[in-house]
Amino acid sequence: MSYDAPFAGLKVVDLSQGIAGPYCAMLLAQHGAEVIKVEGIGEGDWARTLGVHYESHSAFSIIGNMGKRSLSVDLKSEAGKEIVWRLLKDADIFLEGFRPGAIKRLGFDYASVSARVPRLLYVSISGFGQTGPLAERPAMDPVLQAYTGMMAENRGEDGIPHRVPVIVVDMSTALYAFQAVSAALYARRDETKGRYIDVSLMQSATALQSIRLMACHLEGGTMKPGGVPGGVFRTADGWMSILALKDRDWQSLCALMEVPALAHEERFATPAARLANEAALYAIVRPMIESKPSAHWSEKLTEAKLMHERLNSYADFLEQPHVKETGLIHWLEQAGVPQKVPVPALPGMLPPAPGTARAEAPVTGQHSRAILGEHGYSESEIEALLASGTIATTR
Repeated sequence: MSYDAPFAGLKVVDLSQGIAGPYCAMLLAQHGAEVIKVEGIGEGDWARTLGVHYESHSAFSIIGNMGKRSLSVDLKSEAGKEIVWRLLKDADIFLEGFRPGAIKRLGFDYASVSARVPRLLYVSISGFGQTGPLAERPAMDPVLQAYTGMMAENRGEDGIPHRVPVIVVDMSTALYAFQAVSAALYARRDETKGRYIDVSLMQSATALQSIRLMACHLEGGTMKPGGVPGGVFRTADGWMSILALKDRDWQSLCALMEVPALAHEERFATPAARLANEAALYAIVRPMIESKPSAHWSEKLTEAKLMHERLNSYADFLEQPHVKETGLIHWLEQAGVPQKVPVPALPGMLPPAPGTARAEAPVTGQHSRAILGEHGYSESEIEALLASGTIATTR
């Protein structure tokens, strides 16, 4: 155990799929824990088939499983269930992401598992939670964006609600689950028993929107802007995000637009006045911004120390000098992928060294033999399990 690997020595059995549970378990692996990913025979975790896939991988499965080892097993067979029980015998953390009720039918619900492994921390990841009228409904990120109001609040200038495309609900669920597990690990030092940790996409989506949810409630509708002007503006050759909410910033913006008197007009002279006359202000400012290219505005806004940035595509972003100099992106090789992939550095952590376990996501069943051998299975028993279809391996 060290600052570089604070969870070294901990064993995690990860039965979750998709991205919320797997990403949480991936963070545990990146912090030094031994994480065994248990997935089905064949394609394994369904995240491997989301979007474009490369042999046994997709972008989802790479990001969600770096640093883990994969065991491919038939969980519906008795022999397969016995394998999982052996894995759990000395485990510290167990993650599952099945629809409520499914894990109990498999025999690995919290009551059953905690009876055998009392100090285990048991994490359930679900869409709508374990109870309530919607508990058994299938749910992914877009469903919870719709349900919790996120889409309704994310309207474009066309007035149409839009989905946030970066699976923000799944990723925030993973982060909330990780912090809950980390806190429970700290508390467990003085506890005789483990605990059940229930984390849902619904909880996470709601918590993520705490400020806007409260403000909309208090204001009786959609949250009012924090200030004006601020937002996305079209330039002559692209788009820019510009914020000039304080009086001095608004005055600076007017000066660099060469209309200094505009800042002191009564209808725009104070934050409250600008907010009340938002439409009139934007009718003046937007055409001015659109008249010149992004480079012109970036130079002027930088000199004036005003918050701004051009809108980059991901390709543009990866080529930014600041991104390269700060080591934000690590280019890593992954099995089956024809080129190195960009993997963002995790905040507050040492980067994974290329070629190490932390830098690689396993293919389905890559470590089946090794994991079973470490848990008391003889070579002949492993061969028999392979022959019967109870387990599978790709290497």
